[in-house]
Amino acid sequence: MTRNPGTDLRVDGFAGIRINAPAVERRAASLPARRSLKKDHQAAWLLNAVRCIDLTTLAGDDTPDRVARLCAKAMQPVAPDLLDAMGVSHLTTGAVCVYPTMVAPAKRALGNSGIPVASVATGFPAGLMPLNLRLAEILYAVDQGADEIDIVITRAHVLRGDWAALYDEIRAMREACGDARMKAILATGDLKSLENVARASHVAMQAGADWIKTSTGKEGVNATLPVSLVMCRAIRDYRDQTGHVVGFKPAGGLRTAKDALNWQVLMAEELGRDWLRPDLFRIGASSLLGDIERQISHHVTGRYAAAHRQAIA
Repeated sequence: MTRNPGTDLRVDGFAGIRINAPAVERRAASLPARRSLKKDHQAAWLLNAVRCIDLTTLAGDDTPDRVARLCAKAMQPVAPDLLDAMGVSHLTTGAVCVYPTMVAPAKRALGNSGIPVASVATGFPAGLMPLNLRLAEILYAVDQGADEIDIVITRAHVLRGDWAALYDEIRAMREACGDARMKAILATGDLKSLENVARASHVAMQAGADWIKTSTGKEGVNATLPVSLVMCRAIRDYRDQTGHVVGFKPAGGLRTAKDALNWQVLMAEELGRDWLRPDLFRIGASSLLGDIERQISHHVTGRYAAAHRQAIA
């Protein structure tokens, strides 16, 4: 994936956006029925979802041992006997996502597996810290070895329509990330309208975000299909306007294998099959992986395994 270099701030490209919310709701509601995924096809799409998961722990009581256990699950997310039965020799998650202080333990645990370590930063989840401290947190995470940084924006800039302030903030964060790829978390549940979601998406991409991400997972409303549809169409518009490609990450609220299928259908329908790869599509999740593995077990054995039989993440 070529990184998104960003552009100058171009408010005229998005300030006049108007969104027909009922139409968005109807389109989003139709997505789950647009592709019939059964048997081998469904299992293949579920395996693809696994390789796009940012396996995440963002708890106040995280420890190096808990992170090491998460990393072990990331390196072997589905039981080897199930993979063998499906003819798959190797599968990992897309990344592991942790707090900055857990980056070094995650890097040690993952070793040379090739799995990236993503770190939240910039005062996650609220982002209500002075900018210099938020940038210092990015620099700390990068120094610890983070390959990707998930930043949070100042929601007030969006709610006031202060696009220049939002652009300058995200641009400074992008520069602090250096070679680490940046995901811009918009916290869409706090932005009040689909127009604000679309405009914030455009500003984040213009400022150089490599992915735009729905939520921290800590808001009252996190990833939804309508919001994701609006963000995907912003990605498509930005690509058409600039030629630059940006990835998408829904996070928060995706808990079932059906959710994983629905969001992949959204990617395929709105952005094309290229967005079914982990360099352009990530799912922020923790409990989701257990249900996917359970569905894969059912596909292979014809029986549903008890939840406790799936190795915990």
